Amino acid sequence: MQHIVLACLRLRTVVIAVAAVLIAGGLWQMRQMPLDVVPEFSPLTLQVRTEALGLSAAEVESLITVPLEADLLIGTPWLKSIDSESMTGVSVIDLLFEPGTDLMRARQMVNERMTQSRALPNVSSPPTLLLPVATANRVMNIGLSSRSMSLIDMSVQAQWTIVPRLTGVPGVANVSIWGQRNRQVQVQVDPARLHKNGVTLDQIVKTAGEAVWSSPLTYLNSSTPGTGGFIDTPNQRLNVRHVFPITAAADFANIPVVGTSLALRDVADVVESHQPLIGDAVSKDGPGLLLAVEKYPGFNTLEVTKGIEAALAELRPGMAGITVDTEIYRPASFVKQATSNLSRAVLIAAVLGMIAFCAFLGSWRAALAAAMSTALSLASAGLIFYLFGVDFNMMVVAGLLMAVTAVVDDAIVDADGIRRRLRQPSTGKDLPVWRVVADTSVEIRVPMLYLR
Repeated sequence: MQHIVLACLRLRTVVIAVAAVLIAGGLWQMRQMPLDVVPEFSPLTLQVRTEALGLSAAEVESLITVPLEADLLIGTPWLKSIDSESMTGVSVIDLLFEPGTDLMRARQMVNERMTQSRALPNVSSPPTLLLPVATANRVMNIGLSSRSMSLIDMSVQAQWTIVPRLTGVPGVANVSIWGQRNRQVQVQVDPARLHKNGVTLDQIVKTAGEAVWSSPLTYLNSSTPGTGGFIDTPNQRLNVRHVFPITAAADFANIPVVGTSLALRDVADVVESHQPLIGDAVSKDGPGLLLAVEKYPGFNTLEVTKGIEAALAELRPGMAGITVDTEIYRPASFVKQATSNLSRAVLIAAVLGMIAFCAFLGSWRAALAAAMSTALSLASAGLIFYLFGVDFNMMVVAGLLMAVTAVVDDAIVDADGIRRRLRQPSTGKDLPVWRVVADTSVEIRVPMLYLR
């Protein structure tokens, strides 16, 4: 320690220059580093979800969950554990991987195994591997409302225009629409009217199912649509393309019921409506849509938010009549406000700390040395975080601020020791400077610095 102190005193110009460069570089780098709310502390997890409408929880467990676990997913590389949950109509399987696993490679392994899911009973939709999301995944809630556009039309625009553009923003993993109303042509039957006209419900189902290009009902001919064929001429082949004649609910209502001369409108109500809603969304104190945007792990909240707002600005000319509210939930606002408050608090603390240094040490030079050593320690910590790829978040900032107290204490002790050495005449002997730590029972004398 004595040699280090003597060398620093002899080369004080070099030490000051290096310290100034480190402080400037550290402070500049800390200002450029992305700041997030919390670090990524969630385990490496992937989720496979399968919908099977109409099945009970026991049927979902035996027909979907167990075959997926036992036959396809149990041997996935780097898999640490597997958990599952079977609910009415839904199967959820969580795959937990070993620490340090590349999540993208793990997704590839799971996707390759899920290609064999065709062996499952034909009672569900294909299993879906959900995208991974960050620990603090919600980056924005966007409210959509309109006084001139219906919720169905707004849902169509959100589904086919807004959501695809937002999912193309770097860092966005998923965009969910709350309160979405899918446009549907519905045939609403009345049992009394069916009985009065001698029409069965099966006739209505067959009439409506065969009137569309493709039906999800596997027992109808429309479930396996084919081509219209072709016509060969001496020099070319012309394909036959059917033009769908039904463009509105009124056209659908004119279709004759199978086996009768009655039209659908005579035995049922044909309307354009939406699916039954499980939940709904409210925007601007009225009905609307809510878009929940989630981000991938490792992406910064501020940068993703800027990308989302830029995408909405591009879409705004095509969203006439729609009011977009991005302030419902916006963590980026909290991050900016917290950063501003923290910068102001650090500046005030630095001024008060400099005053305290001067009052305690009794010398502006010693106070300046203590303040510079404190700033150098924090700037060096910022550079180390940058070199090791550590992003700033509220926990890292809190740890740095807690470490300031220890840094200030050491800076005062060292500056006071150096000041004493400079004032004390040389005696040719090594004089120890002691720092006393005492409590009610014992007094410990710890040598801090040897001065010549």
